[in-house]
Amino acid sequence: MYNPPLFREDDPAVLHALIRAARLCNFVTATPDGPVASPLPMLLDEKEGERGVLYGHLARANPHWKLPPLGEALAIFMGPDAYITPSWYASKQEHGKVVPTWNYAAVHAYGTVEFFEDENRLLDLVTRLTALHEKPRAEPWAVTDAPEAFIRQQLRAIVGIRMPIGRLEGKLKMSQNRSAADRAGVVQGLAASDRATDRAVAGLIPLETDSAT
Repeated sequence: MYNPPLFREDDPAVLHALIRAARLCNFVTATPDGPVASPLPMLLDEKEGERGVLYGHLARANPHWKLPPLGEALAIFMGPDAYITPSWYASKQEHGKVVPTWNYAAVHAYGTVEFFEDENRLLDLVTRLTALHEKPRAEPWAVTDAPEAFIRQQLRAIVGIRMPIGRLEGKLKMSQNRSAADRAGVVQGLAASDRATDRAVAGLIPLETDSAT
């Protein structure tokens, strides 16, 4: 992705945190039939491999997994995003030379993909993925809450994905190219929004960053 130095984020801890927070990704492969994308939740195992490993699964009926990938696969994770009106900029009052933009966080993870059908590996995957997303609940549901024969039947309907991360690209476009006064105005405007994602973006804008006006 286009990633000017001012917006580039290289810290693996920050990128892993964005992946965990995003949860759902667009999983993309280049195939002989052209690019194919499937939206799906993926689990990040940070302890495995040099940069971590992503796990997920597709419906067996989804032809995506049957198409041989050409080169690396790509998992796209989007963080919070928000429309930025120029009305929030202090510089609008000074010279009026301002235009709208969009703030957002994004992580692109690349790696060689493996599709697997082993039932025990699939059971481990769905157990871990379920536990991850059920954890915040007061009474978490577990895979073992369902009849074993039913779960085994469900496992035959999916195909697993394992993607060791070969490289990570991170972008935090958070008004770093604006003056401190302009950024302060953006934070104030977003913080007052009814949208939770707008308020999340407000918390990511670095007020102390030195930038051009």
